[in-house]
Amino acid sequence: MKDRDGKGERLSVDDRYNQWKSLVPVLYDWLANHNLVWPSLSCRGAKTDGSVPNTLVIANCEIVKPRVAAAEHISQFNEEARSPFVKKFKTIIHPGEVNRIRELPQNSKIVATHTDSPDVLIWDVETQPNRHAVLGASESRPDLILTGHKDNAEFALAMCPTEPFVLSGGKDKSVVLWSIHDHISTLATDQGATKSSGYGGAKSTKAGGSDDKATDSPTIQARGIFQGHEDTVEDVQFCPSSAQEFCSVGDDSCLILWDARTGTAPVVKVEKAHDADLHCVDWNPLDVNFILTGSADNTVRMFDRRSLSSGGVGSPVHIFEGHEAAVLCVQWSPDKASVFGSSAEDGILNIWDHEMIGKKQGDAGFEASDPPPPGLFFRHSGHRDKVVDFHFNSSDPWTIVSVSDDGESTGGGGTLQIWRMMDLIYRPEDEVLTELDKFKSHMLTCSP
Repeated sequence: MKDRDGKGERLSVDDRYNQWKSLVPVLYDWLANHNLVWPSLSCRGAKTDGSVPNTLVIANCEIVKPRVAAAEHISQFNEEARSPFVKKFKTIIHPGEVNRIRELPQNSKIVATHTDSPDVLIWDVETQPNRHAVLGASESRPDLILTGHKDNAEFALAMCPTEPFVLSGGKDKSVVLWSIHDHISTLATDQGATKSSGYGGAKSTKAGGSDDKATDSPTIQARGIFQGHEDTVEDVQFCPSSAQEFCSVGDDSCLILWDARTGTAPVVKVEKAHDADLHCVDWNPLDVNFILTGSADNTVRMFDRRSLSSGGVGSPVHIFEGHEAAVLCVQWSPDKASVFGSSAEDGILNIWDHEMIGKKQGDAGFEASDPPPPGLFFRHSGHRDKVVDFHFNSSDPWTIVSVSDDGESTGGGGTLQIWRMMDLIYRPEDEVLTELDKFKSHMLTCSP
């Protein structure tokens, strides 16, 4: 899909962005734009140029309820500004760049991070001291360190929705599984200590320092190391209904399903899920039969785990073609089983509904000369370079946070945006028509 002007030529990035900006009051109920000081590879992580330490920043954002967003705020949109609605809560000095961060669903105060090392770091952001990111400051001490990789694990990271389990993939072509419960720690239960399950031993290792002096962080050994990929593992994801089942994708173009109860070998291996490296995967939390993958071949593919392949070659239910560059992130909506998002190096974040395929669909954010591909009903074009991560808000499902690496375009370190499309875009057509009829009736009643 291409952005075009009236002559059929592709719009430049700036032209596309300016066109999108003019439509903001029409397309959005809420939009907060926050220009970052330093580049970010995840919705909570940041990396620096070495003049200040790498940091993990925890921020709060005030988001108004639907339909009460101030029109004045939308009209005063300024991409160079830092949103007054985004307020920094705490800064943690991270040992190395923050490549990926994920929250524990059972306790959002517990987060895992990936950096350029084989280890996964676990942080209790509530008890971690707030730090000042100044040159020469010592690194914050992780609450736990998860060991098991034999080479760097930079991006593939997931937290289990049903148990305090952590999953990781790395350059060693392995998928590694841990349980936070395997360490006697206040992280384990609300009451404090718990007995070790016996699956993993705890020991200590040096992991940076604190405001006082360098101390040791306890480590947890892996419950299982799963091998089946032939190249770097780029992303991993748990099955929403089982802590023992998970999937992974990698630079070998493979999608693999695993089950820890049956051993460390693949349960199903799709040899050619895409025509290039796979960058991301997500498992539908509302319908566990469906899995999404995104690839360097610019497509998103939806697989049904009951019929993943034919002769080892991927057999997707549908191929979604709406990006012009490598897809970096995919995520299912936590609210509607058929809705998902995808973001890519083309600076676009697309919102899809696979139930719309073959049906009449809206054209929010699209030109008449450039109709959307099947299933695509909203295109967020608020970023001017690759959208490296995004996330649906589980408590307000149509509110999305997205982050892009567009420092050269913005004069900063990148852009963080929190936004919610106008509800008339995604609500059922009959509801919208009924509401418009009520509005029309009201206008007639109020007219002279």
